[in-house]
Amino acid sequence: LNSNTASPLSQCTRTQIRVLMSNKSALSWQAPTFTRAAQVRVIATFVLFTFAATSNLAVLVSVLRGHGRRQSSHIRPLILSLVLADLMMTFVVMPLDAVWNITVQWYAGDALCKILCFLKLFAMHSSAFILVVISLDRRIAILHPLSSLDSGRRNKKMLLVAWTASLLLATPQLFIFGTIKIENADFTQCVTHGSFQHHWQATLYNMFQFVTLYVIPLLVMIFCYARILLEINHQMKKDKEDSNLRRSGTNKIPKARMKTLKMTVIIVASFIICWTPYYLLGIWYWFCPQMLRHTPEYVNHILFLFGHLNTCSDPVIYGLYSPSFRADLTACLNRRVKRLPKNVVNQLVEVQQQSEHSRVPSRAVAAMDNQNKL
Repeated sequence: LNSNTASPLSQCTRTQIRVLMSNKSALSWQAPTFTRAAQVRVIATFVLFTFAATSNLAVLVSVLRGHGRRQSSHIRPLILSLVLADLMMTFVVMPLDAVWNITVQWYAGDALCKILCFLKLFAMHSSAFILVVISLDRRIAILHPLSSLDSGRRNKKMLLVAWTASLLLATPQLFIFGTIKIENADFTQCVTHGSFQHHWQATLYNMFQFVTLYVIPLLVMIFCYARILLEINHQMKKDKEDSNLRRSGTNKIPKARMKTLKMTVIIVASFIICWTPYYLLGIWYWFCPQMLRHTPEYVNHILFLFGHLNTCSDPVIYGLYSPSFRADLTACLNRRVKRLPKNVVNQLVEVQQQSEHSRVPSRAVAAMDNQNKL
C-alpha cells in the first residue's frame, strides 16, 4: 500500500524523509543500500516471476485457443479474469519490487512513480475481487442450481463490477504518490510525503485499503463457502432420514460442479494462506511504526515473497483440476518432441526400448525366485 513496508522504503521511512526535508543540513544520514537479504529477495522474485509468467501464460493460451475453450460459458470468463489478474501481479508487481530493491532509490521519474503504484494496487485489488466473484458464482451454483441458465450474463456483470471497483480504489495512488529529492543526500524516492497533513490520515487511508483489499473479500469468501458447506451437510442429513434415497448428498450435485467447487475452494484457501501474514505485518507497522526498526529485514522479504506464491499456485491448481489444460500441455510437449532432430528422437526411442528390455529379465528372475520359494 502507500507505506510499502516491504519495499526499499522500509529502510527509508517517512519519518526520516520528513526530518531530512525539514533539516537540509542533516548530512549524517546514510542512504539505504542493496543488502544481502534484499539480494536474496530479488533472486527469489525473479524465480517466482519466471514460473508465474510461464504457467499463467500457458493457462491463458489454453483458455483462449486450446481445449479450455470448451469450458462452460459461465466458468470460462471467471478463469480468464483470474489469469489476467495474476498476469498483472506477475508483470507489474514482481518486476517493480525486484528493480526497486536493486536501485534502492527511485530513478523512473514522478509520472512512473504514480502510474506504477497505481497499477500495483489495481492488480492486487483485481486479484482479490475476482476471487470474490468466483465464490459468489459457486454459492449460487450450489444453492440455486436452477438459476444456472442466467449465470453467464450474471457473471459478466459481476466481473465488470470487480474490475471497475479495482480501478476506482486504486485511483488515489495517482494523487498521493510522488517523488521527492533530498539534495544534500543525493537521494530520490517515490513516497507519499506531503499527501497527508497528519499521521492519522495516512493510517486511515491504509486501513481503508486494507479493508477493501483483504477484509471484505475474506468475509465474503468465508460466507459463501460456509453456506455451501451447510447446504451439502443439509443434503446429507436429509438423505440419512429418507431410507428410500440411496445417493449421498454430494451425489445430488453434478460431479463437474463439485470438481469446480473443490478447485475454487483450494484457490481461495491459497489466497488466504499466502497473503494473511503479509497483511498482518502491515497492520502491525501501521499502529507500531517503531517496530519497523526492530523487526529483522528478512521477515519483510519472506512474507512478501510468500504472498507472491499465490500468483504461482493458481495455474498449478487449475492444471490439477482441468483435464483440458493437461491435454493442451501434453499436445504442446508432443509438438516440441517432433521438432527435435531425428538423431535426438532416435536416441530417446533407443533409451526407452533399452529400459523396457531391462525390465523383462528382471521380471523373469523374480518369477523364477518365486517358483523356487514355492
